[in-house]
Amino acid sequence: MTDISLLRRVRSAAGRRLRRVGLLHDSAGEAPQVAVPAGDSREGPLGEGLFVNPIAEGADPSVVRHGDRYLWCRTDGDVGVAIWRSDRLTSLGHKHVVWKAPAQGPFSKQVWAPELLHLDGRWHVYFAASDGNNENHLAYVLVADSDDPLGSYSLHGPFNTGDGEGGMSDNIWAIDMTVLEHGGRRYAVWSGWPDSATQVQHLYIAEMESPTSLAGKRIRLSSPFDYPWERVRDVGADAINEAPQPLVHAGRTFVVYSCGSALLPSYKLGLLELVGSDPLDPADWRKKPEPLFTSTQTTFGVGHSAFVLSPDGSEWWHAYHAKIARKRSFKRVLQVQPMGWSVDGEPLLGQPVAAGVPLREPSGTVHLRRHEAARWDFGSGTGGLADFDYYGHQQYVSLRSDGLHLGRIPEHPVNAYRSGEKVVLRDGDYGDVRLTASFLVAEGSRAVGVLFRVTGPAVGFDAQRGYFAGWVPKTGRLVLGRTDGRRWKELAWADVVLGGSTSSTLVVEAVGTTLSAELRGDPGNRVEVQDATYARGSVGMRVVDTHAVFNAVSVEPIGEP
Repeated sequence: MTDISLLRRVRSAAGRRLRRVGLLHDSAGEAPQVAVPAGDSREGPLGEGLFVNPIAEGADPSVVRHGDRYLWCRTDGDVGVAIWRSDRLTSLGHKHVVWKAPAQGPFSKQVWAPELLHLDGRWHVYFAASDGNNENHLAYVLVADSDDPLGSYSLHGPFNTGDGEGGMSDNIWAIDMTVLEHGGRRYAVWSGWPDSATQVQHLYIAEMESPTSLAGKRIRLSSPFDYPWERVRDVGADAINEAPQPLVHAGRTFVVYSCGSALLPSYKLGLLELVGSDPLDPADWRKKPEPLFTSTQTTFGVGHSAFVLSPDGSEWWHAYHAKIARKRSFKRVLQVQPMGWSVDGEPLLGQPVAAGVPLREPSGTVHLRRHEAARWDFGSGTGGLADFDYYGHQQYVSLRSDGLHLGRIPEHPVNAYRSGEKVVLRDGDYGDVRLTASFLVAEGSRAVGVLFRVTGPAVGFDAQRGYFAGWVPKTGRLVLGRTDGRRWKELAWADVVLGGSTSSTLVVEAVGTTLSAELRGDPGNRVEVQDATYARGSVGMRVVDTHAVFNAVSVEPIGEP
């Protein structure tokens, strides 16, 4: 046997053992694929001022800068609209559900691609919804009842997106509506079918009478049959133009759009430019003959863009979604990366960055380092997730009266997938530290525990650099190990038996290179190890294919002022 084949057999056997004890996710499963950046040894923490993608689960990003905050508008399980507020562009921050769809009716299901815009002193959310049948998708708008983007909203619509004279009979399938402002006038731009039976998506435009109604008939702005690369396949009847996004820079007006199919890795972006004076005249628009942004081997199915400035206003950034696996599905993640402009004034998006590749944070990102002792009581009604960033599918986390539910299987899953769900304290910066967490395993047999000395968190099973200590119900083991952003390495373990449905308390200490963990009530099975890979970082909670309820967590510096 050669040395190489022996090494492969050893690695394969080690992987099987880790999967059996619930510590290694099956690579055949669905999760964001993490690349290995050239020259990145994965040794040590992520450098200061850097971050990695993907920043969140989801699709169809809509993000705007509002004062010193960012507002991310997202569908809430396809039955509502949520706005997440964050002080930075590299994480979504705290979630606020601003509208819930009724249980039944024409806009009760399939709430897609909400787009947040500030018009006439009020916040507006344009979205598509149906009664559960895609053929009945129409465009609606929510209007804020006050100047608070996180307050209540009132529903208007549907918009008359057909070719007739108005009225309900003139509603033709429409999604992805947004607003283009040009020459003192407003125009709605959306993706629609040519009639109620032909399921080919063109881009349409119509002048607006107000933010809640159209002033005239629609005009076809772009056809997906202009170039073969716009179609779902180079040949065939299926063709899609969707997700139009206005982009205005240096006196030039563009519309970036998506084409192909979001189900497939070939999804991509195209570019339209207004080269004349009348947005309602198709001849005044020019389409770029080549795609603007396409997939790579590591990042694919890219599309539905949003464009926003950095915190200090000096940089342009591009937000988009990407698929987590090449097979046909709508399971996606959100990514952000810097963009630029060519000498001719066109947007330069470059190539989509791979998951796990370190990027410099947007210019002007402010960090308020947390060094102090703190405690969060999630079940008391006084605690919460406002201080934490969540990384995982949005349906796998919820704050309830009994605590923080992490990894809870959704009742009505929408494009759901597991990814080692975790919450990480924003701007946590602890070296020598004691971390205490009380939890209850509600369902599952894999790992539940805490993260410490963590940097570079992202969506993915081992997508963080730092240490993890936890209990594995499947084997009754207390484990302590580290992740490098891509894989798990076990450092120490001990057999621990916990009683049924009782709450348990995990205590972790890190002092210098000495790391230890124990479950209160069984100190005889304490684990301890020496490791110098990570010296400082944040703290958090994490599950692996398990549903746990965290009641409280506290962090206490050891020997630090």
